[in-house]
Amino acid sequence: MNRILVLWGVPRSTSTAFEWMMRMRGDMSCFHEPFGEPWYRGEEPLWPRITPTCPRVPGLTFESVWAGLRDAAEKGPVFCKDFPHYIKHWWETDSGFLRHFTHSFLIRHPAKVIPSMFRHWPEFLPEETAFAEQRELFELLCDRDGVQPPVIDSDDLLEDPLHVVQAYCRAVGIPFIEEALHWESGDRDEVSWYDGGSWHHNLKRSDGLKTQPAPGVDMADLPARMKAIHEACLPHYDYLHSCRLKV
Repeated sequence: MNRILVLWGVPRSTSTAFEWMMRMRGDMSCFHEPFGEPWYRGEEPLWPRITPTCPRVPGLTFESVWAGLRDAAEKGPVFCKDFPHYIKHWWETDSGFLRHFTHSFLIRHPAKVIPSMFRHWPEFLPEETAFAEQRELFELLCDRDGVQPPVIDSDDLLEDPLHVVQAYCRAVGIPFIEEALHWESGDRDEVSWYDGGSWHHNLKRSDGLKTQPAPGVDMADLPARMKAIHEACLPHYDYLHSCRLKV
């Protein structure tokens, strides 16, 4: 079985744009947040805001998703973009699970993540941000392997996509394919299992990973609860930011 190249991100971190670039390579089977599906709408969901009226998918479990990933990895290279809080319960109970992956991380400043999440989900909870789990998983892997898995920052990616992607490819041991940074705008059904893809309007309009100014941030009008979540996430981001790949 091939090791699965995984990018552990946080919500609203340009991770789906990065995933789309990986899809454009054409040399890997790509999976969009596969463990998120059972976390939100599987037979035994772990989403903390689940209600009886939330949709469920019969037969969808963490085990069925993992079986699908393993099957794909038996056939060829696999890339997976996901969030670490979806599978924390597995890495805590099965130490061998994480060894099936080549791990990498994409981080973004919480001052940019939190307002964007708030626009989509005003009622979201701190445990849906994944910042704490991202750092926890990173430190676990560092302790286990004695070496840091590669970390890239969203702002660096937006400022210099060409060289950041080059550095990422070197770090995870895959060839750099410059053509993959460009694509046609249009529907993105492959990444739209949640809510019909309403979170990915920018990706639908995009035609590649291009240099662009980092968006401005104004948290002044956010509720106090959002500001408190930001402050709780910030130390985890700062720690990982100090470990990021520098181009």
